Amino acid sequence: MRLRLRLPSVFRRPRVRRLASYVGLFAVSVTGVVLGVLLAGHTTDDLGPFRAEYSVKPSFTGGTEVSIPPLGSLHLRSHYGPAHLKVTLDALDQKRTKAIVTDPNALEHASDGAVEDVSRGVRRLVWQVAGVSVLGAMLAGAVIYRSPRRVAACGGIALVLVLGTGLTAASTFRAESIQEPRYEGLLTNAPAVVGDARRIADRYEEYRDQLQRLVANVGRIYGTVSSLPVFEPDTTTTRVLHISDMHLNPAAWSVVSTVVEQFDIDIVVDTGDITDWGSEPEAAFVASIASLHVPYIYIRGNHDSAATADAVARQPNARVLDNTITEVDGLVIAGISDPRFTPDKSADGAASLEGTGESLAATIRTAGRRVDVAMVHDPQAAPPLAGVCPVVLAGHKHKRDVSRLDEEDGKIPPEGRTLLMVQGSTGGAGLRGLEDEEPTPLAMSVLYFDDKDKKLQAYDDITLGGTGQSEVTLQRNIVRPDKQAPEPSPSSSSSSSSPIPSISPS
Repeated sequence: MRLRLRLPSVFRRPRVRRLASYVGLFAVSVTGVVLGVLLAGHTTDDLGPFRAEYSVKPSFTGGTEVSIPPLGSLHLRSHYGPAHLKVTLDALDQKRTKAIVTDPNALEHASDGAVEDVSRGVRRLVWQVAGVSVLGAMLAGAVIYRSPRRVAACGGIALVLVLGTGLTAASTFRAESIQEPRYEGLLTNAPAVVGDARRIADRYEEYRDQLQRLVANVGRIYGTVSSLPVFEPDTTTTRVLHISDMHLNPAAWSVVSTVVEQFDIDIVVDTGDITDWGSEPEAAFVASIASLHVPYIYIRGNHDSAATADAVARQPNARVLDNTITEVDGLVIAGISDPRFTPDKSADGAASLEGTGESLAATIRTAGRRVDVAMVHDPQAAPPLAGVCPVVLAGHKHKRDVSRLDEEDGKIPPEGRTLLMVQGSTGGAGLRGLEDEEPTPLAMSVLYFDDKDKKLQAYDDITLGGTGQSEVTLQRNIVRPDKQAPEPSPSSSSSSSSPIPSISPS
């Protein structure tokens, strides 16, 4: 007896069968395209003095990665769509490297053509991927259907998919993404690979120059480390390192010292909790402040005692602020200590925190001069500072966050919206950071203020993997004019007509 398998009646309907046929064609085409991309989605070409490999792979988020072994990699949010581009700088060409070493002008000539080199390599990759993807879909259709009409249909669907991916990438392309890279690699290489943010506002639209500088920076590292500087000389920008919540982690000092040296830091600002219990023996921990050899501005956190603040004040390069104002390199900084001393977290003191913010705001208003940065330990003290100064720095939460402060009635103050920058824990939350399954990362930020108006132009968020790890992630963020802010009235003073900053990304 022969048994015959019968499909449910719904699958025997003509419309359902046609729909299933179309779905099958689409699935076969997508499979062929993916296989084609995986097999042939890479090519090599010259990029400045390098031999570069260009590759593409399926992705849900798009973007571009520039891999620079062994220095690390840059991740750019260059576009959206189902294709991720990766450019790997494999090796330097021997003849061109020799020319760079012997003739500094050769590096400039090589980097000048970087945009055209990238365009040529990407074009070659796109044509190669398009051809192989269509061919792969047609071969998959031939294997599955063995029908010339359906094979042609698979090729047509593949062509539409490839063209759609290209159009999506082109329509969402962000040239400015090269100014906001995320770096992953060794901390000491970060400023050399990413580049400095000095005079960043003047270069906002200069995508071509930024790409050329990237190639030039990496070329210097590979070919002329011993004879050429990494950056062009420029001392106009004030570079501030924001740290917080060290919590007695001795490993944090070496990281801070490295950043101070590598990023040419002018000022270090510490928003508190440098110790855990504020005891006298812990005061010895702050002795490393002197070894930084740059001004160190500090406010006391709720884990720091008066003895801790006195120990910091004894360091030759340190200044302790407590509802006071200081000026360093033309940057005016106001700060106030946390009103609590609760190392055991026995009280939250929310009411006293708000009063602290009001006290500092009153001090700034009566100072009779511009204040560029305010420092509080707990961000709960920040709301009264809205509109009083452009930037407020805080810590306490052990989690980095950037937001805006408005007036309580929801109106944007004439001076502009205040940027609240909450730092993570530079000490990885100390020993308590090891209590979780994953150690708390060490966090700090480099802030770039322009020389003329002391406006925040950009900042680099640096995150070092938990205790004992040496690789970092560096995210460049550019501060741009806030389009939501009202235009100043003709009668406004010069202090209230300055551009209102906003951040990208948040």
